This record gives sequence, C-alpha cells and structure tokens, in this order.
Amino acid sequence: MSSNDSIKKIVTVAFALCIVCSIVVSTAAVILKPAQEANKDLDRKRNILAAAGMLEEGRTVEEMFERIDTRYVDLRTGEFAEDVPAGYNQRAASKMPKLSTDLQEDPAKIGRRADYAEVYLVQATGGGLDKVILPVHGYGLWSTLYGFIALESDVNTVAGLGFYEHGETPGLGGEVDNPRWKSQWPGKQVYRDGEAAIALAKGAVDRESPSAPWRVDGLSGATLTARGVTNLVQFWLGEQGFKPFLDNLKTGDA
Repeated sequence: MSSNDSIKKIVTVAFALCIVCSIVVSTAAVILKPAQEANKDLDRKRNILAAAGMLEEGRTVEEMFERIDTRYVDLRTGEFAEDVPAGYNQRAASKMPKLSTDLQEDPAKIGRRADYAEVYLVQATGGGLDKVILPVHGYGLWSTLYGFIALESDVNTVAGLGFYEHGETPGLGGEVDNPRWKSQWPGKQVYRDGEAAIALAKGAVDRESPSAPWRVDGLSGATLTARGVTNLVQFWLGEQGFKPFLDNLKTGDA
C-alpha cells in the first residue's frame, strides 16, 4: 500500500469518527434537553420557595409550589399583564430595546429594566394573599447578583431574601449565601415615609437605633457588595421597580 493510500485511509477513518461523534453528541443533547429544562424549572421553584422560607422536609417542590400563583406584571404601569410575548424571558428581554426601558437613574447598575417581570403570589390557606415573591438583581463588586425577595401580605414586611446566582468573593461578598446573615431579613421593614428605606448597615445593626427595623448587618470586608445589595433591593422595591405594583396590590387595583 502506498503512503498516499495510508494517508487517505487515516483521513477517511478520522472523518467518519468525527461524524459519528457529532451525531451522538447532537442526539444526546436533544434527548437530554427536556430533562435539563425540567431540572432548571425545579431549581427556580426551589429558590423561590427558599426565599420565602417555605421549604419543608418530606414534601416535594411541586407540592409546595401548588400554593403559588405565577403572574406577570407590567412594570411601566404596576398592573398585571396579560399580553406578555410567548416564551418571554425577563433576563433576555432586558437586552432588547423593544421589551425594556433604558434607565436614566440606575443605582442597581443593570443598564436596562425589562418591561415585564414574573412575580409569585402565595395564597393563604383560608384564601387571600399570604406572601408575594419578587425577582431582584443588581451589581455587587464582581458580578450581577440574581435572587428573590419575599414580602408578607402587608407588602412592607420582609419574609426572606435569597440569591441563587452571583460571582462575589467567597468569605466576603459571598457571605450573602450565609444562612445566619439571611436569617436577619425576615421581619425587617421596607418602606419609611413612602420610600424604600431598607439597607445594609455599616457593621452590625444597633438594635436600639430608631432605624433598626430597616437595617440588616453589613458584610464584613465586603463594602461594595453590601452597597450593591442595598442598591438593588431599594431599586426593585422603589418607583422604577415593583413599588407601583405593590401599591396597587395593597389597594386591590393591580
């Protein structure tokens, strides 16, 4: 056999192997996609429940999520939206001029705010609203933090806060994941004289301070992350975020 024939044979075998591998990988991706999407949805629901302190041992995520009604809100009007585009994704929409608003005042450093947001209404056992869970995000020191904040039915008392995605420094800004720090949020108040006043303190909260109901301990050694958390929470609970919706929800006009 000539050297040219050997080279052709090697190239043919390598090409055939590449084709087979491509087919296998593509087929696996198609087959596994439904399972991946299901796991992604399950993780989202778990994070929503965790933010509201609703996770219970011995019950599945789907069972616990049955109390939650998922709705869309038009952030431009503060009212429920029924004409949201099919397959709408809030994170993707924030990058599309037709589906988002350019922010002139941008304390959360998100650039653009999607016009529609998904919210989660927890139904009380005897009927009525028990909690409302809202998606929030904003820039910290190294990354954009994505999470959920839950409010009690008075839409002023915090039921919980949790972040499910960020790239902050472990042991410093990454302390936003510390259960001890997160346990301070339930019971805190959001609004003071009509403005979102909840914020992280510089250091530990002075329990005797008149501002204590609106303060959470700061993150030691992570001033910029702490400032970012304050800014994103105040933004999303303010006039450019969910406050018009929460006002309407409270009065029954949403």
